Amino acid sequence: MSSIGSFPERRPRRLRRTPALRRLVAETEISVNDLIAPLFVKEAIGQPNPVSSMPGVVQHTLESLVKATSELVTLGVPAVVLFGIPAHRDATGSGATDPNGIVPLALRAVRDEVGDSLVLITDCCLDEYTDHGHCGLLDASGRVANDATLERYSEMATCHAAAGADLVAPSGMMDGQVRAIRSSLDAESYPDVGILAYAAKFASSFYGPFRDAVDVEIAGGGDRRSYQEDPANGREALVEVALDVAEGADMVMVKPALPYLDVISEVRRRVDVPVAAYQVSGEYAMVKAAAGNGWLDEPAVALESLVAIKRAGAGSILTYFARDIARELGR
Repeated sequence: MSSIGSFPERRPRRLRRTPALRRLVAETEISVNDLIAPLFVKEAIGQPNPVSSMPGVVQHTLESLVKATSELVTLGVPAVVLFGIPAHRDATGSGATDPNGIVPLALRAVRDEVGDSLVLITDCCLDEYTDHGHCGLLDASGRVANDATLERYSEMATCHAAAGADLVAPSGMMDGQVRAIRSSLDAESYPDVGILAYAAKFASSFYGPFRDAVDVEIAGGGDRRSYQEDPANGREALVEVALDVAEGADMVMVKPALPYLDVISEVRRRVDVPVAAYQVSGEYAMVKAAAGNGWLDEPAVALESLVAIKRAGAGSILTYFARDIARELGR
């Protein structure tokens, strides 16, 4: 209790008493402008295919993709990231640089429909296109060959830039990928196409449903721990981020999001470029599964998780909840 001559006791609960008071003093607020919607588009299918491990997510046809992006524009979502699923895969991921491949076709179709009202980002990685499921080319010993892969990433980035991408997002965690892509984009007269670098992408166990969504299985039951970051190493992640910024990244990303809030916070503290975070497929699927069993309030948990990610320092959040959260915010 307070006494004469001392300051009155501060009671934070005073500012929690009503919804209006809580809104007035809220330190973090999610806006539709924070959202980036990941979308999958598959070649040679006649109708959208639901992804069983990610309720509400589908592999789109070109037609359904255009419809989905038009809805996102109406809801005010500012950006999407496109993941292509080709009909054919081979050792070099040749479909990744086909100017008439699924992602260039999707970019042109969406751009024709929505113009510049949506930021179009493309995943720049080979795993969706290779028959072995790794993020790069393999050498004779079966290991991912860093420098040879950089050439393919550069070709992929310029292919997407020519088709209308605003940002390309290298996600393979190859050393020097940002420098190689920036050099290629500039040399091919695409200086205005930006790079959203997957700068701190961890070899996480939360990616399982995503691999269902893109029909990828790593050959021989392998994994990507030799090139994606060790979940135990936060300081190493900061080194990776600093290198990508130095090489010319316009934005950097931490992936996954919720298990790595400490990394997001430290990245935000150290860099001046925009910071994004990816609420990945496993994070989404867990909420969906629990909500489907009546254990959680899905909209409330989804929104709370996004608030936590933004509070940690992310300015943009890739989330499969983007459409649903945009609807909730628009009510």
